[in-house]
Amino acid sequence: MIFSSFKFNPFVAAGITTAGYTDPTPIQIQAIPPIMAGNDVVGLAQTGTGKTAAFVLPILHRLMAGKRGVTRALIVAPTRELAEQIHDAIVVLGKKTGLRSMSIYGGVAIGPQIKSGKKADIIVACPGRLLDHINRRTVDLSALEVLVLDEADHMFDMGFLPDIRRILKQIPAKRQTLLFSATMPPEIRRLANESLTDPVTVQVGITAPAETVSHALYPVAQHLKTPLLLKLLQHTRATSVLVFTRTKHRAKRLGEQLSRAGYKTASLQGNLSQNRRQDAINGFRDGTYQILVATDIAARGIDIANVSHVINYDIPNTADAYIHRIGRTGRATCTGDAFTLITTDDAQMVRAIDRVIGSPVERRTLSDFNYTAPCAKADRTDRSESPRPINRNHAGRKPAIRRPASAARASGMA
Repeated sequence: MIFSSFKFNPFVAAGITTAGYTDPTPIQIQAIPPIMAGNDVVGLAQTGTGKTAAFVLPILHRLMAGKRGVTRALIVAPTRELAEQIHDAIVVLGKKTGLRSMSIYGGVAIGPQIKSGKKADIIVACPGRLLDHINRRTVDLSALEVLVLDEADHMFDMGFLPDIRRILKQIPAKRQTLLFSATMPPEIRRLANESLTDPVTVQVGITAPAETVSHALYPVAQHLKTPLLLKLLQHTRATSVLVFTRTKHRAKRLGEQLSRAGYKTASLQGNLSQNRRQDAINGFRDGTYQILVATDIAARGIDIANVSHVINYDIPNTADAYIHRIGRTGRATCTGDAFTLITTDDAQMVRAIDRVIGSPVERRTLSDFNYTAPCAKADRTDRSESPRPINRNHAGRKPAIRRPASAARASGMA
Protein backbone atom coordinates (compact mmCIF):
# COMPACT_ATOMS: atom_id res chain seq x y z
CA MET A 1 0.00 0.00 0.00
CA ILE A 2 1.19 3.55 -0.75
CA PHE A 3 0.15 6.94 0.64
CA SER A 4 -1.57 7.95 -2.59
CA SER A 5 -4.18 5.27 -1.85
CA PHE A 6 -5.64 7.53 0.86
CA LYS A 7 -6.45 10.26 -1.68
CA PHE A 8 -5.25 13.14 0.49
CA ASN A 9 -5.65 16.74 -0.58
CA PRO A 10 -2.81 17.51 -3.05
CA PHE A 11 -1.22 20.00 -0.65
CA VAL A 12 -1.20 17.35 2.11
CA ALA A 13 0.22 14.82 -0.33
CA ALA A 14 2.98 17.32 -1.14
CA GLY A 15 3.87 17.47 2.56
CA ILE A 16 4.13 13.67 2.68
CA THR A 17 6.60 13.80 -0.20
CA THR A 18 8.57 16.59 1.48
CA ALA A 19 8.79 14.52 4.67
CA GLY A 20 10.20 11.60 2.69
CA TYR A 21 7.41 9.21 3.59
CA THR A 22 6.98 6.30 1.18
CA ASP A 23 5.00 3.37 2.54
CA PRO A 24 2.51 3.82 5.41
CA THR A 25 3.10 1.93 8.64
CA PRO A 26 0.60 -0.63 10.00
CA ILE A 27 -1.02 1.87 12.40
CA GLN A 28 -1.36 4.38 9.56
CA ILE A 29 -2.94 1.77 7.29
CA GLN A 30 -5.47 0.88 9.98
CA ALA A 31 -6.21 4.30 11.48
CA ILE A 32 -6.24 6.75 8.56
CA PRO A 33 -9.34 5.40 6.73
CA PRO A 34 -11.74 5.49 9.73
CA ILE A 35 -10.38 8.90 10.81
CA MET A 36 -10.93 10.30 7.32
CA ALA A 37 -14.43 8.81 7.37
CA GLY A 38 -15.20 10.91 10.47
CA ASN A 39 -15.31 8.08 12.99
CA ASP A 40 -14.11 8.34 16.57
CA VAL A 41 -11.05 6.11 16.89
CA VAL A 42 -9.17 4.37 19.69
CA GLY A 43 -5.64 3.61 18.54
CA LEU A 44 -3.42 1.25 20.51
CA ALA A 45 0.18 1.75 19.47
CA GLN A 46 3.59 2.39 20.96
CA THR A 47 5.94 5.29 20.30
CA GLY A 48 7.82 4.86 17.04
CA THR A 49 5.00 3.16 15.12
CA GLY A 50 4.06 6.23 13.09
CA LYS A 51 0.92 7.08 15.05
CA THR A 52 1.54 10.85 14.95
CA ALA A 53 1.21 10.94 11.17
CA ALA A 54 -1.77 8.58 11.48
CA PHE A 55 -3.83 11.39 13.02
CA VAL A 56 -2.01 14.47 11.72
CA LEU A 57 -2.50 13.67 8.04
CA PRO A 58 -6.30 13.18 8.23
CA ILE A 59 -6.60 16.35 10.32
CA LEU A 60 -4.68 18.37 7.74
CA HIS A 61 -6.85 16.88 4.98
CA ARG A 62 -10.04 17.79 6.86
CA LEU A 63 -8.96 21.34 7.67
CA MET A 64 -8.16 22.14 4.05
CA ALA A 65 -11.89 22.67 3.63
CA GLY A 66 -13.59 25.24 5.87
CA LYS A 67 -12.75 28.41 7.70
CA ARG A 68 -9.15 29.41 8.42
CA GLY A 69 -7.74 31.26 11.41
CA VAL A 70 -9.93 29.56 14.05
CA THR A 71 -8.94 26.55 16.12
CA ARG A 72 -10.63 23.50 14.63
CA ALA A 73 -8.26 20.79 15.90
CA LEU A 74 -6.84 20.27 19.40
CA ILE A 75 -4.18 17.68 20.24
CA VAL A 76 -3.50 17.08 23.95
CA ALA A 77 -0.19 15.46 24.94
CA PRO A 78 1.29 14.64 28.37
CA THR A 79 4.73 16.28 28.02
CA ARG A 80 6.25 19.40 26.55
CA GLU A 81 8.65 17.36 24.43
CA LEU A 82 5.86 15.31 22.88
CA ALA A 83 3.77 18.42 22.24
CA GLU A 84 6.69 20.06 20.46
CA GLN A 85 7.42 16.87 18.52
CA ILE A 86 3.81 16.68 17.28
CA HIS A 87 3.87 20.38 16.40
CA ASP A 88 7.06 19.86 14.40
CA ALA A 89 5.43 16.97 12.51
CA ILE A 90 2.46 19.20 11.66
CA VAL A 91 4.79 21.92 10.39
CA VAL A 92 6.61 19.47 8.10
CA LEU A 93 3.55 17.56 6.85
CA GLY A 94 1.45 20.71 6.52
CA LYS A 95 4.13 22.88 4.94
CA LYS A 96 2.18 23.34 1.69
CA THR A 97 -1.28 23.69 3.29
CA GLY A 98 -1.05 27.18 4.76
CA LEU A 99 -2.56 25.85 8.01
CA ARG A 100 -1.18 27.29 11.24
CA SER A 101 -0.17 25.17 14.23
CA MET A 102 1.10 26.19 17.64
CA SER A 103 2.19 24.38 20.78
CA ILE A 104 1.07 25.32 24.28
CA TYR A 105 2.87 24.12 27.43
CA GLY A 106 4.18 25.42 30.71
CA GLY A 107 7.71 26.42 31.60
CA VAL A 108 7.80 29.23 28.99
CA ALA A 109 6.28 32.70 28.77
CA ILE A 110 2.53 32.70 28.18
CA GLY A 111 2.45 36.00 26.24
CA PRO A 112 3.59 34.68 22.84
CA GLN A 113 1.19 31.77 23.21
CA ILE A 114 -1.72 34.14 23.79
CA LYS A 115 -0.85 36.08 20.63
CA SER A 116 -0.36 33.02 18.41
CA GLY A 117 -3.27 31.04 19.80
CA LYS A 118 -5.84 33.46 18.41
CA LYS A 119 -4.97 32.54 14.81
CA ALA A 120 -3.99 28.87 15.11
CA ASP A 121 -5.91 26.27 13.11
CA ILE A 122 -4.36 23.50 15.20
CA ILE A 123 -3.28 23.67 18.84
CA VAL A 124 -1.02 21.06 20.42
CA ALA A 125 -1.16 21.44 24.19
CA CYS A 126 -0.25 20.01 27.55
CA PRO A 127 -3.28 19.86 29.89
CA GLY A 128 -2.18 22.27 32.62
CA ARG A 129 -1.22 25.23 30.43
CA LEU A 130 -4.25 24.63 28.18
CA LEU A 131 -6.57 24.95 31.18
CA ASP A 132 -4.75 28.13 32.12
CA HIS A 133 -5.54 29.56 28.67
CA ILE A 134 -9.14 28.38 28.88
CA ASN A 135 -9.58 30.09 32.25
CA ARG A 136 -8.00 33.29 30.89
CA ARG A 137 -10.20 33.04 27.77
CA THR A 138 -7.10 33.38 25.61
CA VAL A 139 -7.98 30.40 23.41
CA ASP A 140 -11.29 29.93 21.64
CA LEU A 141 -12.31 26.30 21.22
CA SER A 142 -15.93 26.96 20.28
CA ALA A 143 -15.29 25.93 16.64
CA LEU A 144 -13.40 22.75 17.54
CA GLU A 145 -14.04 19.82 15.22
CA VAL A 146 -11.36 17.28 16.16
CA LEU A 147 -9.88 16.36 19.55
CA VAL A 148 -6.86 14.05 19.88
CA LEU A 149 -5.80 12.61 23.24
CA ASP A 150 -2.30 11.25 22.65
CA GLU A 151 -0.42 8.95 25.04
CA ALA A 152 -3.57 8.70 27.16
CA ASP A 153 -2.17 6.05 29.52
CA HIS A 154 0.81 8.29 30.25
CA MET A 155 -1.49 11.21 30.99
CA PHE A 156 -3.16 8.97 33.56
CA ASP A 157 0.23 8.02 35.05
CA MET A 158 1.06 11.72 35.40
CA GLY A 159 -2.23 12.54 37.12
CA PHE A 160 -3.76 14.50 34.22
CA LEU A 161 -7.11 12.71 33.96
CA PRO A 162 -8.97 15.30 36.11
CA ASP A 163 -7.57 18.04 33.84
CA ILE A 164 -8.64 16.11 30.74
CA ARG A 165 -12.19 15.83 32.07
CA ARG A 166 -12.23 19.58 32.74
CA ILE A 167 -11.07 20.24 29.19
CA LEU A 168 -13.79 17.96 27.80
CA LYS A 169 -16.41 20.13 29.49
CA GLN A 170 -15.09 23.24 27.71
CA ILE A 171 -15.21 21.98 24.10
CA PRO A 172 -18.11 21.22 21.74
CA ALA A 173 -19.85 17.92 22.41
CA LYS A 174 -20.29 17.43 18.68
CA ARG A 175 -16.78 16.61 17.51
CA GLN A 176 -14.55 13.80 16.32
CA THR A 177 -12.42 12.35 19.11
CA LEU A 178 -9.29 10.26 18.63
CA LEU A 179 -7.61 8.57 21.61
CA PHE A 180 -4.19 6.98 21.28
CA SER A 181 -2.58 4.91 24.01
CA ALA A 182 0.10 2.26 24.32
CA THR A 183 -1.99 0.31 26.84
CA MET A 184 -5.62 0.30 27.90
CA PRO A 185 -5.87 0.22 31.71
CA PRO A 186 -9.37 0.46 33.23
CA GLU A 187 -9.11 4.22 33.82
CA ILE A 188 -8.35 4.91 30.16
CA ARG A 189 -11.11 2.57 29.03
CA ARG A 190 -13.55 4.56 31.18
CA LEU A 191 -12.25 7.81 29.68
CA ALA A 192 -12.76 6.39 26.19
CA ASN A 193 -16.32 5.36 27.05
CA GLU A 194 -17.02 8.86 28.40
CA SER A 195 -15.51 10.87 25.56
CA LEU A 196 -15.87 8.81 22.37
CA THR A 197 -18.98 7.75 20.44
CA ASP A 198 -19.04 4.28 18.83
CA PRO A 199 -15.29 4.32 18.29
CA VAL A 200 -13.41 2.17 15.83
CA THR A 201 -10.53 0.41 17.58
CA VAL A 202 -7.26 -0.12 15.73
CA GLN A 203 -4.29 -1.83 17.27
CA VAL A 204 -0.66 -2.47 16.51
CA GLY A 205 0.36 -4.70 19.36
CA ILE A 206 3.87 -5.21 20.66
CA THR A 207 3.69 -8.37 22.73
CA ALA A 208 7.38 -9.25 22.52
CA PRO A 209 10.66 -7.45 21.88
CA ALA A 210 11.61 -7.04 18.23
CA GLU A 211 13.95 -9.66 16.81
CA THR A 212 16.50 -6.88 16.28
CA VAL A 213 16.83 -6.40 20.07
CA SER A 214 19.04 -8.61 22.22
CA HIS A 215 18.10 -8.25 25.89
CA ALA A 216 19.32 -9.65 29.19
CA LEU A 217 18.92 -9.21 32.94
CA TYR A 218 21.84 -8.52 35.27
CA PRO A 219 21.18 -9.48 38.92
CA VAL A 220 22.98 -7.19 41.37
CA ALA A 221 22.64 -5.73 44.86
CA GLN A 222 20.99 -2.31 44.96
CA HIS A 223 24.11 -0.54 46.24
CA LEU A 224 26.22 -2.00 43.41
CA LYS A 225 24.03 -0.85 40.54
CA THR A 226 26.16 2.15 39.61
CA PRO A 227 29.49 0.24 39.67
CA LEU A 228 27.91 -2.50 37.54
CA LEU A 229 26.54 0.08 35.11
CA LEU A 230 30.01 1.59 34.72
CA LYS A 231 31.47 -1.86 34.17
CA LEU A 232 28.84 -2.64 31.54
CA LEU A 233 29.67 0.57 29.71
CA GLN A 234 33.34 -0.43 29.66
CA HIS A 235 32.43 -3.84 28.23
CA THR A 236 30.06 -2.50 25.60
CA ARG A 237 30.75 -0.94 22.23
CA ALA A 238 27.89 1.53 22.34
CA THR A 239 27.35 4.65 20.25
CA SER A 240 24.32 5.99 22.12
CA VAL A 241 22.93 4.71 25.41
CA LEU A 242 19.50 5.49 26.86
CA VAL A 243 19.44 4.79 30.61
CA PHE A 244 16.10 4.63 32.46
CA THR A 245 15.65 5.36 36.16
CA ARG A 246 12.54 5.26 38.32
CA THR A 247 12.76 8.77 39.80
CA LYS A 248 13.87 12.20 38.61
CA HIS A 249 16.22 12.54 41.59
CA ARG A 250 18.01 9.32 40.63
CA ALA A 251 18.19 10.42 36.97
CA LYS A 252 19.88 13.65 38.04
CA ARG A 253 22.29 11.94 40.44
CA LEU A 254 23.20 9.13 38.03
CA GLY A 255 23.76 11.62 35.22
CA GLU A 256 26.18 13.51 37.44
CA GLN A 257 28.00 10.28 38.39
CA LEU A 258 28.42 9.25 34.75
CA SER A 259 29.66 12.73 33.84
CA ARG A 260 32.22 12.59 36.65
CA ALA A 261 33.33 9.20 35.31
CA GLY A 262 34.15 10.85 31.99
CA TYR A 263 31.14 10.08 29.84
CA LYS A 264 29.35 12.77 27.83
CA THR A 265 26.06 12.52 29.65
CA ALA A 266 22.83 14.47 29.94
CA SER A 267 19.83 13.79 32.17
CA LEU A 268 16.19 14.28 31.27
CA GLN A 269 13.83 14.77 34.18
CA GLY A 270 10.97 16.94 35.31
CA ASN A 271 12.97 19.53 37.27
CA LEU A 272 14.77 20.85 34.19
CA SER A 273 13.73 24.00 32.37
CA GLN A 274 12.26 23.54 28.91
CA ASN A 275 15.44 24.84 27.25
CA ARG A 276 17.65 22.42 29.16
CA ARG A 277 15.32 19.50 28.42
CA GLN A 278 15.38 20.31 24.71
CA ASP A 279 19.17 20.73 24.77
CA ALA A 280 19.50 17.28 26.33
CA ILE A 281 17.30 15.67 23.67
CA ASN A 282 18.96 17.50 20.78
CA GLY A 283 22.42 16.74 22.13
CA PHE A 284 21.64 13.05 22.42
CA ARG A 285 20.22 12.97 18.89
CA ASP A 286 23.24 14.66 17.30
CA GLY A 287 25.87 12.75 19.29
CA THR A 288 26.96 15.57 21.60
CA TYR A 289 25.91 13.31 24.47
CA GLN A 290 26.64 9.58 24.33
CA ILE A 291 24.40 8.79 27.27
CA LEU A 292 20.96 10.13 28.15
CA VAL A 293 19.65 9.28 31.62
CA ALA A 294 15.89 9.71 31.79
CA THR A 295 12.77 8.87 33.71
CA ASP A 296 9.91 7.17 31.89
CA ILE A 297 7.73 10.26 32.27
CA ALA A 298 10.39 12.62 30.89
CA ALA A 299 11.10 10.38 27.89
CA ARG A 300 7.53 9.40 27.05
CA GLY A 301 6.50 9.90 23.46
CA ILE A 302 9.96 11.06 22.40
CA ASP A 303 11.11 9.13 19.36
CA ILE A 304 14.92 9.05 19.19
CA ALA A 305 16.41 7.04 16.34
CA ASN A 306 19.74 5.16 16.33
CA VAL A 307 19.81 4.25 20.04
CA SER A 308 22.38 1.44 20.24
CA HIS A 309 21.69 0.42 23.84
CA VAL A 310 18.90 0.73 26.39
CA ILE A 311 19.84 0.13 30.01
CA ASN A 312 17.16 -0.14 32.66
CA TYR A 313 18.97 1.05 35.78
CA ASP A 314 15.63 0.47 37.52
CA ILE A 315 13.24 -2.17 36.25
CA PRO A 316 9.97 -0.67 34.91
CA ASN A 317 6.66 -1.10 36.73
CA THR A 318 4.94 -3.25 34.11
CA ALA A 319 5.89 -5.87 31.54
CA ASP A 320 4.38 -3.69 28.81
CA ALA A 321 6.61 -0.81 29.89
CA TYR A 322 9.63 -3.15 29.72
CA ILE A 323 8.87 -4.06 26.11
CA HIS A 324 8.17 -0.41 25.31
CA ARG A 325 11.47 0.74 26.80
CA ILE A 326 13.70 -1.83 25.14
CA GLY A 327 11.89 -1.23 21.86
CA ARG A 328 13.61 2.15 21.69
CA THR A 329 16.67 0.34 20.36
CA GLY A 330 16.86 -2.05 17.42
CA ARG A 331 14.67 0.20 15.26
CA ALA A 332 14.08 -0.52 11.59
CA THR A 333 16.93 -2.63 10.21
CA CYS A 334 19.33 -1.78 13.04
CA THR A 335 20.19 -4.09 15.89
CA GLY A 336 20.30 -3.06 19.52
CA ASP A 337 20.98 -4.32 23.02
CA ALA A 338 18.94 -3.86 26.17
CA PHE A 339 20.26 -4.57 29.68
CA THR A 340 18.22 -4.47 32.88
CA LEU A 341 19.74 -4.33 36.36
CA ILE A 342 17.59 -6.35 38.77
CA THR A 343 17.64 -6.82 42.53
CA THR A 344 15.92 -9.39 44.72
CA ASP A 345 13.07 -6.90 45.22
CA ASP A 346 12.30 -7.13 41.49
CA ALA A 347 11.48 -10.85 41.47
CA GLN A 348 7.74 -10.36 40.93
CA MET A 349 8.20 -8.04 37.97
CA VAL A 350 10.83 -10.33 36.46
CA ARG A 351 8.33 -13.20 36.57
CA ALA A 352 5.74 -10.97 34.87
CA ILE A 353 8.20 -10.10 32.08
CA ASP A 354 9.09 -13.77 31.60
CA ARG A 355 5.38 -14.64 31.34
CA VAL A 356 4.68 -11.96 28.73
CA ILE A 357 7.68 -12.95 26.61
CA GLY A 358 6.91 -16.64 27.00
CA SER A 359 10.31 -17.75 28.26
CA PRO A 360 12.85 -16.65 30.88
CA VAL A 361 14.94 -13.66 29.84
CA GLU A 362 18.63 -14.51 29.87
CA ARG A 363 20.41 -13.74 33.17
CA ARG A 364 24.01 -12.59 32.89
CA THR A 365 26.90 -11.84 35.20
CA LEU A 366 30.31 -10.30 34.58
CA SER A 367 33.28 -12.46 35.53
CA ASP A 368 35.44 -9.48 36.49
CA PHE A 369 32.91 -7.70 38.72
CA ASN A 370 32.91 -7.97 42.53
CA TYR A 371 29.30 -8.77 43.40
CA THR A 372 30.09 -9.08 47.13
CA ALA A 373 31.56 -5.61 47.63
CA PRO A 374 30.12 -3.84 50.70
CA CYS A 375 28.24 -0.58 50.41
CA ALA A 376 31.20 1.60 51.42
CA LYS A 377 33.35 0.15 48.66
CA ALA A 378 30.58 0.72 46.14
CA ASP A 379 30.53 4.38 47.10
CA ARG A 380 34.25 4.65 46.44
CA THR A 381 33.81 2.91 43.09
CA ASP A 382 31.18 5.51 42.13
CA ARG A 383 33.76 8.23 42.56
CA SER A 384 36.80 6.57 41.04
CA GLU A 385 35.59 4.38 38.15
CA SER A 386 36.48 5.85 34.76
CA PRO A 387 35.70 4.83 31.19
CA ARG A 388 38.12 3.67 28.54
CA PRO A 389 39.20 6.08 25.81
CA ILE A 390 36.51 7.01 23.33
CA ASN A 391 36.97 6.01 19.68
CA ARG A 392 36.80 9.11 17.47
CA ASN A 393 38.10 7.52 14.24
CA HIS A 394 34.78 6.83 12.52
CA ALA A 395 33.92 9.83 10.36
CA GLY A 396 30.26 10.78 10.34
CA ARG A 397 29.42 8.39 13.17
CA LYS A 398 28.75 8.97 16.82
CA PRO A 399 31.84 8.11 18.88
CA ALA A 400 31.67 4.63 20.37
CA ILE A 401 32.22 3.83 24.02
CA ARG A 402 35.11 1.44 23.75
CA ARG A 403 35.75 -1.62 25.84
CA PRO A 404 39.09 -3.32 26.45
CA ALA A 405 39.61 -6.62 24.58
CA SER A 406 40.20 -8.52 27.82
CA ALA A 407 36.90 -7.31 29.21
CA ALA A 408 35.11 -8.31 26.02
CA ARG A 409 36.50 -11.82 26.26
CA ALA A 410 35.50 -12.10 29.88
CA SER A 411 31.92 -11.02 29.34
CA GLY A 412 31.17 -12.45 25.90
CA MET A 413 29.25 -9.28 25.07
CA ALA A 414 29.07 -7.74 21.59
